[in-house]
Amino acid sequence: MALQFLAEASPTLPAHCTWDQKQEFDQETWTPVVNYSYQPESSQIQAPGAIDKDILKMVRGLTLEEKVGQMTQIQVGQLMDCNGYLNMTAVDYWIDKYKVGSFLETAGNHGGRYSLYSAKQFANLTDSVQRVALAKGAKIPIIWGLDSVRGANYVKGAVIFPAGVATAATFNPQYAYDAGRIAAKDTRAAGVQWTFGPVLDLNVEKYWARNYESFGEDPFLASKMAYSSVRGTQGDYKTDRTRVAACMKHFIGYGATFNGKDRSNRIIPDNWLMEYYAPAFQAAISAGSATAMTSYTSVNGEEIVQSEFYLKWLIREQMKFKGMLVTDWQEIESQHLMYGTSPNNSESTRISMQHTTIDMSMVPSDSFWSDDALALVKAGVIKESRLDESVARVLQLKKDLGLFEQPYSDPALLNLVGSPQDVEAARNAVRESITLLKNANGVLPLKTSENVLFLGAGFNSTRYMSGGWNVHWQGPTEEEGDAVYAGFGDSVLKGLETVLGQAPMYLEGFHIDGNVTTDAATVLAAAQKADKIVIAVGEHTYAEIPGDINELDLYPGQLEFVRNLASQTSVPVVLVLIEGRPRLLNDLPDLASGIINAYLPGAYGGLPIAEVLYGKVNPSGRQPFTYPKYEFQHTTTILQGQWNEYLPQWQFGFGLGYSDIKYSNLKTSSDSLSPGKPITVSVSVTNNGPYPQLEPVLLSTRQQYRRYYQPEVHRLRAFTKVQLAVGETKQVSFDLAAEEMEFWARDLKKRIEPGAVNVTLNPWTPNELVTVVDLYA
Repeated sequence: MALQFLAEASPTLPAHCTWDQKQEFDQETWTPVVNYSYQPESSQIQAPGAIDKDILKMVRGLTLEEKVGQMTQIQVGQLMDCNGYLNMTAVDYWIDKYKVGSFLETAGNHGGRYSLYSAKQFANLTDSVQRVALAKGAKIPIIWGLDSVRGANYVKGAVIFPAGVATAATFNPQYAYDAGRIAAKDTRAAGVQWTFGPVLDLNVEKYWARNYESFGEDPFLASKMAYSSVRGTQGDYKTDRTRVAACMKHFIGYGATFNGKDRSNRIIPDNWLMEYYAPAFQAAISAGSATAMTSYTSVNGEEIVQSEFYLKWLIREQMKFKGMLVTDWQEIESQHLMYGTSPNNSESTRISMQHTTIDMSMVPSDSFWSDDALALVKAGVIKESRLDESVARVLQLKKDLGLFEQPYSDPALLNLVGSPQDVEAARNAVRESITLLKNANGVLPLKTSENVLFLGAGFNSTRYMSGGWNVHWQGPTEEEGDAVYAGFGDSVLKGLETVLGQAPMYLEGFHIDGNVTTDAATVLAAAQKADKIVIAVGEHTYAEIPGDINELDLYPGQLEFVRNLASQTSVPVVLVLIEGRPRLLNDLPDLASGIINAYLPGAYGGLPIAEVLYGKVNPSGRQPFTYPKYEFQHTTTILQGQWNEYLPQWQFGFGLGYSDIKYSNLKTSSDSLSPGKPITVSVSVTNNGPYPQLEPVLLSTRQQYRRYYQPEVHRLRAFTKVQLAVGETKQVSFDLAAEEMEFWARDLKKRIEPGAVNVTLNPWTPNELVTVVDLYA
């Protein structure tokens, strides 16, 4: 039933629609606490497991309609009226008639009155729906899901952390934990108990619009971040009511799109899938992830939501996932509407139910799935016992989250949203993520005594630093601008003012799309008076299909602006990249003296960027993906065969600092490596100054040859970061096991191929060191 019909039918609503559909800013204010403490976290991992007896009994007591309802998820837009308020008639309709057990999303994306809901306003909405759920339908609490992917980015005032790819650039999993922990608290404050994250797709196709949500291109790095993210989000979720259920997504292979477009087919050999794409999900399962979300569309032509191989054999039998499995947006219905794999919606429902272990359908906007699932069970096509399995997992999740004990939001959490403690945690993540890519002639750090001209719209914007999945799905609108954050955020200009003690010399120069906004003569006159010029280049906000591109080149207007300015002045130029995916820079790396990659640092990225530019922070980020130099390198990664050309703009793991760091005395405890006999790899790291340095140390391996199966360019095996005072030397040691050299063969069995192995510290950096060990099977 259409929302408009529901709105007109409600006797409690105005006789006509009076709202002009222009969203307002939520005026709710509060004073965030300066700091707070968490409930102590146990060392034992809480994870989904066996179904409790009382849950099994509850399942047996439900009607068919109630069971189908528990497996149904509807988006919040179906509950909003034409004036932007909660439509209680619609709430009654979905809960009483269809017994719906789950809702999702923010009203800010779906017809809500406010563009960004405060935790209090959000909780008023979810609690109102919850009250109906407890009184009508199955009288079972609903569970609400939300894309809190890097902080509760749909909750006003909640701290937005760096995007996943920037978090990966820290090579410090603590920040994945922090982002998850704070997102959980703020999400729970809004009356929401389930977050759709972390995103565990690999950054292997640089066109892909969702690269910035990932933890980079390397399976080991992504796995470490995945584990920490789930632990931060979930923790003791069965007892700690400031935590939420994590949802690892998108299972599986979503990022390896065939042509770079979102949702396009993926071609991934099964052994590659197990070798590269499964490890991060396995790490999330090991961390206790309570839920998982299926990927969009197909792998090797087989639709994920219809696949027994992926959604029975792989995720349940091989990877031992025992949690609740939900589809992505409208994916069952899309088999008929979009992909042509079903003649009608009923057949889509039948195949997905009979061939997979999907527990909940993110429908999300109509009743087709509920109607068809119910009809299929009544006709004997789908066994009721199949529903029982899924409903048990749904209800167990609700019990684990405490919904049967206390289904409503906790007002005690409201003043914790936006705490300065959280702001500092986010800023620390940015400080360690920023990656110095070029520093010719020591152009950086800048000196406060220098006359520096700053150019580019990215310097004067919170929303461009945050990207998509913040405030709205596609980010704030042009009309909303930065005002929508209501002061919960900063910009690089604000950060510069803090560092300098005065406003910097700034001209916009060009809009984010590259269109010139400042007269060329004005820019040139200011540039000629400057000692140095710093220019922000990057992308507008986007997510998913609206972010699809046809070429990787940076916006032409931005490229031309930098070229023109560099050709008319001899003043050194520094580029600051603020972008969600690596855009080709063409000749700009040759024209610029300095380049830093800030990725998408989040709403509080401005001060850390300013601190790095002026040397208040020594950059310690490293590239978590291969940055292409040419168009054909859009799929180039360290996972490709080593015989192939690997000459990108910047390699995986590349990054510089302001200090002169020297590595020496690379040693292994043995020159041979065999199963059951790990070795120790050690190295001395010295800071020759002139600044203290937080130094990332990356250990990788490269088999010189591997019979039958090409060895990769490099495989990351371990990493750490060490703090070095000027003049200080520290010893860094790693354990390396032969079992780490196992790989998945075509028969989907793991094997080790003996041979010589290069053990490398910091490949492609000025501190690369290599030694060789012999690997035995």
